[in-house]
Formats: sequence, C-alpha cells, structure tokens
Amino acid sequence: MRLLAIVSVLLALSAAAQPHIIHDENVSVPMRDGVRLRADVLRPEGDGRFPTLVYRTPYGKHSALKDYTTFTRASERGYAVVVQDVRGRYASDGEFRPYETEGRDGYDTIEWAARQPWSNGRIGTFGLSYPGAVQWLAAVENPPHLEAMVPAMTFSTPQNFFYSGGIWDMSWFDWIWSNIAPDARAKKGLHDAGAKPDRAARQALEERVLRTLPLDRIQELRDVAPYYYEWLHHPADDPFWNFAELRNKYGRTRAAVLNLSGWNDDNYGPEGATTNFVGLVRSRGGDSSRAALLIGPWTHGVDSTARTKFGERDFGRAAVIDYDEVVIGWMDRHVKGSANSQAPAAVRYFVMGDDRWRESSTWPPPGHPSIYYLSAPGTNQRRGGLVPDAPTGDAAPSAFDSDPADPVINPFSSAGAHDYRALAERKDVLTFDSTPMMDDIEVTGSIRARIFVSCNCRDTDLWVRTLDVTPDGAAFNLMSPGVDAIRASYRDLEKGRQLLEPDRVYALEVNNPVTSNLFRRGHRIRIQISASFFPNFSRNLHTGELETVSARMQRATIRVYHDREHPSQVSLPIAAR
Repeated sequence: MRLLAIVSVLLALSAAAQPHIIHDENVSVPMRDGVRLRADVLRPEGDGRFPTLVYRTPYGKHSALKDYTTFTRASERGYAVVVQDVRGRYASDGEFRPYETEGRDGYDTIEWAARQPWSNGRIGTFGLSYPGAVQWLAAVENPPHLEAMVPAMTFSTPQNFFYSGGIWDMSWFDWIWSNIAPDARAKKGLHDAGAKPDRAARQALEERVLRTLPLDRIQELRDVAPYYYEWLHHPADDPFWNFAELRNKYGRTRAAVLNLSGWNDDNYGPEGATTNFVGLVRSRGGDSSRAALLIGPWTHGVDSTARTKFGERDFGRAAVIDYDEVVIGWMDRHVKGSANSQAPAAVRYFVMGDDRWRESSTWPPPGHPSIYYLSAPGTNQRRGGLVPDAPTGDAAPSAFDSDPADPVINPFSSAGAHDYRALAERKDVLTFDSTPMMDDIEVTGSIRARIFVSCNCRDTDLWVRTLDVTPDGAAFNLMSPGVDAIRASYRDLEKGRQLLEPDRVYALEVNNPVTSNLFRRGHRIRIQISASFFPNFSRNLHTGELETVSARMQRATIRVYHDREHPSQVSLPIAAR
C-alpha cells in the first residue's frame, strides 16, 4: 500500500510538472489582399506574452500536429506555436499556386503573430521541404519581427528545383498527384475527392505518365493543378521562375538562419543548404555568428534524422540527431536570447564512410582541389581510367549511342546510397575508374567536372555521377540524382538556350554536386557518364525540341574527349585531416 501511495504521489507530481497547453483551432489570419488563412495556435497556459514560432504547410496542419512532436515540445518549453495551412490548402481560403505567394503570405503571417496578445513579438520559423521553402521566401521579404529560422531540406534556386541543369524534374507530377490533388479535388467537389487509387491503378498511371510525350499531354492534373501545365511551358531560362530565386536576395534578411539538409536528400537539398549558407555569410561580410550549416547522411524528411541506414549503407548511431532539440535549441538562442544556449559551430557535417561528425568555421572546410583526368579506355571501349596526370597524346574519344526511347533507367525507386555497379554494363554508359586509394581520402565540398563532348545532334544531356567503389565491386552513389547533370543547350543559362552545332566539341561544366565522403584505402573513385537518368529526370529528345511540347525523338552518338587538346577532368575537394 505504501508503494502504491508513493507511485501515486510521483505520478501526480509529474502531471503537475507538465505545463498545460492551450490549443486554439482554425484561427483566422488575414492576408493583405483580404484572403483569410487559418491556423491552430498552441501556447502555454496563462496571460503571459511568449516568444512565437510559425510553421506553414500545404500538407494539412491537422496532419502535421499528429505526425510531428516539435509543436508540443516547443510549447512545453515556453513558446507559442502557429501551425498554418498555406493559401488554398485545407482550412485556408484562396487559390493554391505552389510557392508563388508564400513570400507575401509568410510575411503577413509573421507580422500578424507578432501583434497577438499572447506573443512577445519575437518570431522564429521552422519546417522541412515545402515548410522549409516558405521560410526563405518570407525571410527575403524582410518581415521586421523575424528573429530566427531553421529551413530544412529545401532549395536555393528554381534552376535546381523545378529543373536541374535545365532538365525537367519528373517528380513534380507525383508530388502533386500524391500530396496536393486529394485536397484540391475535395475543395472542388469532384467525384473522387480524397480518393486514392489502388496499387495496380497507381502503377498503371505512373507507367502512362512516364511513357507520355510531350509531357503536357498527360491529362490527370488538369482539373486540380492547372499551374503544372503552366510550369511545363516555362523553360529553365524563363524569368517566370524568379519568384523562387533566393541566390541574389540573402542581404534582405537579418534573421539567424540554421540551414539543415542531408547528403542523400533530394538533389536540391544539400546544394540548397550550402549555397544558402555561403550566400548569407557573404552578404554579411563574412560574419557567421547568426548563420549555421548542419548536414547529415539523411534522406528527405524529419523521420530520416532519427535513422542510421539509407539505401544499402548504414552510417551508425552517430548519424542520429534529435531534430526537435536542434530546432528548439536554435530558437532558445536567437528568439528567446537564452544565455544558457551554447553557440553551435558554424558548420557541422557528417563524413560518410568515416561515419562521424566534423566541425568547421567555414564552408567548404579547409582543403585543396585534386584534379583527376579521364583517360582513354583499353580493350573495353566503355571503361576508361581516372588519373592524376593530364593527357599528353591524341587519344580517340570514347563514344556511346543514346536513345531517348530506351534511356538509362535508375534501377532504384528509393533515395539513399545504392549499388550502381550494374550500370557499367550498359552500352550507353561510360565508366572511368581510379586505381585503388593508397590512403584514406576525404572529399568534402563541391565536385566540379569539365567534360569535352560532341554530339551528332542539336541537344543532349550530360550526367557526371561520382561513386565510391568498394574492393568487392559495389559502386555507391554519393548523392541523389539531378545535381550532377546539365543540359548542353543550357550550358550558359544567362545567355538562354543555345542549341549545339552537330559534331562540334563543347566544354560542358557540372559544378553543383556537393558531398562529404571518405574514400577508404583500397576503394576506387568512379565517374560515370550518360545522357539520361530516367525516370528521375526527363529525356532529352536530341532533336533540339523540348520534351515538354514535342514527342519527336532521335538516336544520337555522344563522344567524350580525353586528349591533350580536350583534357576532360573532375576536380575533387580534398579536406584537410
């Protein structure tokens, strides 16, 4: 009896120690154009004024509150938290056009929150993916009360988000179909509102989408996402996309920004985080006291930060972080102004292969570039070398035929590190391997490739993928596909689209790949070159016509040069250890 009494007392004390949270639902938030968005507000009980966090989502605030613990944990730590459906989604009014109005709506929501009687006027924002993007889009509008933000796994530019290197990202259809269309149908009262097709029907739809050319001929989104077809008719160099450009706007915000991503995140994630961090610090004259960069080995999503295995590589317990604590800790320091909150290193990154964290005051960390040159193949015409010495002779180019009707297929549907050794057997893939590493080599930073190519066509795509080859032959990718490709006609995006002269040699540069990986002794560095990587990204038709509006395809012969006059090369950032 005495033991039961003690337990009862302890439980009562524990319950009393838990702060009571007030939860107001569907609070109306007016925008400058009169449209009303709706939010749930969580706040500690009492009449105080609290530091306030804002989270904005297109995926349903009701789902976010159910799926994530950050909101309640933040409220328990003394924050008011605003969880809002963005314009045109779920409880909010207006028309949903992805990303286009998020800057203004985000500004208005932040300033509304600062005026509320339960807010002390100091605002922070957080969220991942779309909820990460809306933070940056609002921040560059410079809302006066925004003190801090944690944008996670988001982009820096539409040129590496809607497109990548001028190549259309095929995942947009699935994003809309899976995440956006059900609520859009419900709002329009369509007969299949909210319904999800069974597995067989979904697979049939996916196959039809992938087969359909031109891309704008697929009909399934016309009633729920007319903007998708508008996107398809705005090529990569169109000023239309400026609404999502961040790279020239970092000086517009004074907020403290923690940029978070994962090496196996969607292609735009690590490039977005590093580019945004570097641009922000540069805009502040090199001052990183209110900027930070955190990159782990993760794939896309909050839940991935609590896992260790991505694809076929397990990075150990060190890979796990407490995402909630990272977010709230940043807010404690920069929104609450807590003296007890320790300043993190400006840069903290996870080295894959070494499976441990390293810190730096800069990105990239100190190191030096190491250039590897493509060398002529031996008896196998599709397998060459990767060597430290520039070519001195007149070696014949390596060549392969590319057929848009039979593109290089990514055999893996999930993100993460996978064994791509089988692609070396394809006739439309060139492979260049280094000799085995004599010592461990850490590659951390941006990988830059300059490849000399010609094509008997008006346009082609160039994929330059970097892989870590183990002694048993497994070849693991270091990043998700997309950031490691360029469309030849967009080789100089500022000059607009420039079609190729058939059989003329061009130097194409791929400068966006970014990673941190330890190539262990005995491992090889592999560079793999192709003209497609489907279905992740669209196919180049080789005709000079865009696949968004044309279905006419032709086979093409691609030549990669590696001679004295055309020294194709890859520059790897070797970190100091």
